[in-house]
Amino acid sequence: MPPIRLLPALESAVRDHRPVVALESSVLAQGLPIPQNREAAIGMTNAVARAGALPAITAVVAGTPAVGLTDDELERFLRREGVRKVSARDLPAAVLKRADGATTVAASIALASAVGITVFATGGIGGVHRDAPYDESADLAELARTPMIVVCAGAKSILDLRATWERLESMGVPVVGYRTDELPGFFSAETGIKLDCRVDDVAEIVGLYRAHRALGRMQSIVVVQAPPAEHALARERVESAVARAQMDARRDGITGAAVTPYLLAAVTRLTDGSSLAANLALLERNAALAGEIATMYSRAETR
Repeated sequence: MPPIRLLPALESAVRDHRPVVALESSVLAQGLPIPQNREAAIGMTNAVARAGALPAITAVVAGTPAVGLTDDELERFLRREGVRKVSARDLPAAVLKRADGATTVAASIALASAVGITVFATGGIGGVHRDAPYDESADLAELARTPMIVVCAGAKSILDLRATWERLESMGVPVVGYRTDELPGFFSAETGIKLDCRVDDVAEIVGLYRAHRALGRMQSIVVVQAPPAEHALARERVESAVARAQMDARRDGITGAAVTPYLLAAVTRLTDGSSLAANLALLERNAALAGEIATMYSRAETR
């Protein structure tokens, strides 16, 4: 693989141990509809910047792995002009084909970690699928082998959340609740899954990760927070929409990488757009928390 390209401002920030937050591009190029994907990009990058950190959207740009996009490149990804979905395993193929690739959680944390970034924000991680328990997102394996602080609202609601929780436990990936005792359900605050570790301030997250790394642990730690209360959906409403969306996916023969965007779009339709509003709100909230973590982590590391 060719060297990973960093934009100059990001390169100097990483070199000087200043705070940077990595962000995925797949949510913009595949996960959210147009024009809400642009709204998400603006909201997330601004939230990171307000917290004192630099945002770095990861991608493969015409075959070059990149951490940070120029304005023109981001526009191309937002317009979805021939942009493929790229997980960690797909990075070499995207390079070989000189493709534009929007990176998933797995690919994003692989690239970010390789250039020395510690904090990453997303909406929801991938996990174990409901209809096909043998189908596990590559996000889980990457979280198990890449040291990173990953901020999210849990796993996507369309997944088997309890099975995903169990797999994270088996892989030794710590899941930490930020001001919550319960694993959030992406669109909803409740899942009925109790967490083993809760923290109530950013300093505790930084201290936990530093202890994690001092022990030689190579997994990410996953920091989860509930979606904003004013946008969160009732657990029962989400479950009903997901069940109907799965029936539609089976009817339409949707498989493989197309499943997640199909189900998310179906849930948006079945909740009259409420899940989309929740998604946008939690993406921005997670980016803001990640910015705070990155800023405090940078201060701790440079003392």
